Amino acid sequence: MICYRGHQICRTGFERTDNQGCRKAALNFSRYSLLSVYINKNFNDKWIQKFINLLQGFFYAQYCPFGQEDERKIEQEICNLLKEYLELLNMGRSEDERKLVEFKNTLPVLKQLVISDMIAAYEGDPAAKSYMEIIIAYPGPLAVLVQRTAHCLYELDIPILPRVMTEYAHSRTAIDIHPGAIIGKGFFIDHGTGVVIGETTVIGKNVKMCQGVTLGALSTKDSQKLRYIKRHPTVEDDVTIYMGATILGGDTVIGKGSIIGANNT
Repeated sequence: MICYRGHQICRTGFERTDNQGCRKAALNFSRYSLLSVYINKNFNDKWIQKFINLLQGFFYAQYCPFGQEDERKIEQEICNLLKEYLELLNMGRSEDERKLVEFKNTLPVLKQLVISDMIAAYEGDPAAKSYMEIIIAYPGPLAVLVQRTAHCLYELDIPILPRVMTEYAHSRTAIDIHPGAIIGKGFFIDHGTGVVIGETTVIGKNVKMCQGVTLGALSTKDSQKLRYIKRHPTVEDDVTIYMGATILGGDTVIGKGSIIGANNT
């Protein structure tokens, strides 16, 4: 199930506690030619950068001097690049087409979420002068844009690429958000340096957090046994988390409307 289908956020992706997920992971690595992805000269940082630049162009098209024809062209280029990646994995034509169709159908919903993040950043920062400044200069919305798209690919069981995308964003923004995290609309990370959000984190609507926040797991002893268990916090709607706060554990829930002060643990 795609996380954003029907404008609903799927909250079950981390609850696969049976062996299905393990078998699926094993299948990915035995059947797909993942090594070919890395030895292929066309898949590198430039490919990732182009993919993300196209995503930005598509999501922010209404704020840029593009016409509808340009927007459709960008959408097609995004799908062509993803198709190129899927072909490297050798999953089969029918499987490639299914994943491409599902991804393409999800793009309009992703666009609405990305725009909601941009608006939240503008409304949440008195230093912001314009939407264009948010789009071009702010690290938080970029990191979240990349994570939202990567999460879609993650839910489609496309291997490696989601993590490569979020690590690219990490290197650009100093914000580390796992592609498995589930994030509601209107999410704003202010400044952002040092933010870490783990795989099974669930974040509600209209949440704001500042630099240095960690939404992490407790002990990772025997970590492979915890793979499909919720290990990271849940943050409900309308929460503000100030700089340096550390919130750990899958049973931890930050209630709706809460304010977490700076440097709290």
